[in-house]
Amino acid sequence: MGVMAMLMLPLLLLGISGLLFIYQEVSRLWSKSAVQNKVVVITDAISGLGKECARVFHTGGARLVLCGKNWERLENLYDALTSVADPRKTFTPKLVLLDLADISCVQDVAKEVLDCYGCVDILINNASVKVKGPVDKISLELDKKIMDANYFGPITLTKVLLPNMISRRTGQIVLVNNIQGKFGIPFRTAYSASKHAALGFFDCLRAEVEEYDVVVSTVSPTFIRSYHLYPEQGNWESSILKFFFRKLAYGVHPEEVAEEVMRTVRRKKQEVFMANPIPKAAVYIRTFFPEFFFAVVACGVKEKLNVPEEG
Repeated sequence: MGVMAMLMLPLLLLGISGLLFIYQEVSRLWSKSAVQNKVVVITDAISGLGKECARVFHTGGARLVLCGKNWERLENLYDALTSVADPRKTFTPKLVLLDLADISCVQDVAKEVLDCYGCVDILINNASVKVKGPVDKISLELDKKIMDANYFGPITLTKVLLPNMISRRTGQIVLVNNIQGKFGIPFRTAYSASKHAALGFFDCLRAEVEEYDVVVSTVSPTFIRSYHLYPEQGNWESSILKFFFRKLAYGVHPEEVAEEVMRTVRRKKQEVFMANPIPKAAVYIRTFFPEFFFAVVACGVKEKLNVPEEG
């Protein structure tokens, strides 16, 4: 009996692996069909996440509109996409120079996209500006700049493109937000405020446009780490608080978030929260035990930071 069990175990593992492979392939093909020939606008396409989203949706056969505030980096992204793509199965991306912090140009850019393609099927609001520092060292001008880039810019673009979706009774708007739209973290007041505001806006919008078959989705990872940022080995302090904040800080890889954005579009999910158990627990503690949560966060504020730098 024991010998038979030992022989069956490899076969069982092989069978499970085969089923997982089949599931992944079916999901990949399904994802492609979900965005094929669709007009997809991606803001801040030159960021780490923006590049990964561009790669995933371009491979899926979408008609991409790639927005960014640096033309040279947009061209580099264009070259990277077209150099490896099959021209028979993909469309040439359209590049658009766009700085969401410059509200005055957002409407013109949106009209340019509509004039080019006649519609927008999927809007991925990905652009984000980060700032970190004590609240008394962050100027009001910088607060306003963060709100323009992270809140007023995305909602302005959304408002211009939304009537087209409503009139066609189809479309999807995806907001890539952050865990800080769920609760605030010290030394990130302006950034957290902008993420709270954006999440509130799109939560309200979701209910308003449901009758028009327009889907509003929010994808909230912890932090989206850079490609080469990994935890330092042997440098972990024993403090539980330090462990908590490190777990929040390292976040997820851009490729993981891009794949989740694709799944969100395919399945028309309304809300996705990407986090390991510690940040997820923090959200629930903030909701049900706010005084305890505030006390823990306050205890973690021990280091004074320098004047903030933009991310």
